[in-house]
Amino acid sequence: MAGSKARRRIRPPKQIVLDFYGEIPIFAALILIEIMHQYESMFILTPVLSDEQLQEAVDRYRELLKENGCEVVNDESWGLRKLAYPIQKKSTGFYHLFEFKADPTFVDKWELAFRRDERIIRFGTFRLDKHAVEYNQKRREKLASKSK
Repeated sequence: MAGSKARRRIRPPKQIVLDFYGEIPIFAALILIEIMHQYESMFILTPVLSDEQLQEAVDRYRELLKENGCEVVNDESWGLRKLAYPIQKKSTGFYHLFEFKADPTFVDKWELAFRRDERIIRFGTFRLDKHAVEYNQKRREKLASKSK
């Protein structure tokens, strides 16, 4: 077998089957379906804000979510907390958490709004997998039962 050439299996090219539904091909109709992923976004606001300024900043981001057709799953204010290390010469900050369902293209707009806002000193947005969604649901139920 030393002199024989290895045989390659030649596969035919993949074909897209165009079944029409009215005037729109099926593959094009699938593109029109909105894909909604669940995200968790935490941001830290500067501690020098008054209560009114803090609430106005949070309301601005809540409205941004609603304007772009996102579904807010959870909205938590964690209050003033100590930072692990100084950021912009500040050792504390107001933490706020949003959990929402959104189109993947929205996340870029969301993070751009954070970058442009001087009141935000740090932020992070993460897409949640099914295990994280389940964990967050259990955590919310646990918090709700404690508050009763």
